[in-house]
Amino acid sequence: MPTPLGTSGEELAEDHLRGLGYGIRGRDVRTPIGQLDLVATDGPTLVFVEVKTRAGVGFGLPEEAIAGHKSRKLRQLAQYYLKRHPHAGPVRFDVVGIIVEDGRVSRLTHIKNALD
Repeated sequence: MPTPLGTSGEELAEDHLRGLGYGIRGRDVRTPIGQLDLVATDGPTLVFVEVKTRAGVGFGLPEEAIAGHKSRKLRQLAQYYLKRHPHAGPVRFDVVGIIVEDGRVSRLTHIKNALD
C-alpha cells in the first residue's frame, strides 16, 4: 500500500534534517490541541518543523500555506509542548516544503526561522 503523501513528506523532511545534523525529538507529536509534524534540535536550538507536501504546484508552493491561522496554531502547539518539555535554549520555527511529481521529489525547500 502506498504511503500517504503527507507521511512520506515528513519522512523526507526528517531525512533532510538528519543530513544537516539535526537531532529528531519526535515526529507527528500529538497534543490535545493538534499535531506537530517534527520536533528537532539544531545544536542548542529547539526547532518546531512544519512540513507541507504537495503533488505539484497547482495551489501554490507548499511553504506558502503557512500563514495567518496556521502560524497562530503552530505557536499554540509549541507553547503546549514547551509546558510539558521545558527547553532553556532558543526556539525557532522552520518550514520544509516538498513537491512530489510523478512519484519523485522535484523540489525541497527548507526555510529556517519561518515565523518571527
